Amino acid sequence: MKFRILNFFIWIVLIAVAMYCGVNGLPLWPIAIISLLYPIFLITISTNIRWNVFVKGFHDQKNHPRKEVCLSFDDGPTEVTPMILDLLEKYDAKACFFCIGEQMEKHPEIVKDIIERGHVIGNHTYSHTRKMGFLSSKSLAREIDACNIIANDITGFNLNLFRPPFGIINPKTKSALEKTGHLVIGWNLRTYDAILNDESKIVTRVKRKLKPGDVILLHDNKEQTIIILEQLLLHLKSNGYRAIRPDQLFKINAYT
Repeated sequence: MKFRILNFFIWIVLIAVAMYCGVNGLPLWPIAIISLLYPIFLITISTNIRWNVFVKGFHDQKNHPRKEVCLSFDDGPTEVTPMILDLLEKYDAKACFFCIGEQMEKHPEIVKDIIERGHVIGNHTYSHTRKMGFLSSKSLAREIDACNIIANDITGFNLNLFRPPFGIINPKTKSALEKTGHLVIGWNLRTYDAILNDESKIVTRVKRKLKPGDVILLHDNKEQTIIILEQLLLHLKSNGYRAIRPDQLFKINAYT
């Protein structure tokens, strides 16, 4: 059963039960609580990309036999990206940059530099709008396609990897991806570099949780990420880890 139909059926049942309770003088508070908790449940499953509720994504490589992890950067390219590229080159690390279409239009030379240095780019929609969770499937598909067109104009590649802004995956996202054919790349280790300001706490947390096969989420639009990244790269090097791209970790194609 499609989720939209199931969701509609659930609401009809809740309304019918509420009407029955009202007519027969039964307490309505259990229905009220369920009606409140159900939207919270929907929001929770739509914003937890790792649960694979609506779309199966690649979030980590469990039981990976080698000390390899994947570094991924969202929301660029920006003026910070070249400094991140220099750090990655210094430590012989590779990564994936999930780029916003509007940002690629502003910084086409940085996009080219990402490719020339041996990294890959992925689709992060055209505008990264905060209304992402409310877009129709057609609007979301247009966002994804527009990002791909810009990337293709700059690099000649057709992006195959997609990371949803804010990690939002819902039935509309599923429908859009069925049209565009992209593979979803999530993460299992989030640095919170876009939210927290204490670099030492961020790095300590990542070090504590790090294991082979992890996909680490960072952002290349935050200057503090440079500090975090260098400490992380030093830790990887001293512990015998390699930073590789998601297409290498999961043995999939970055481009089509």
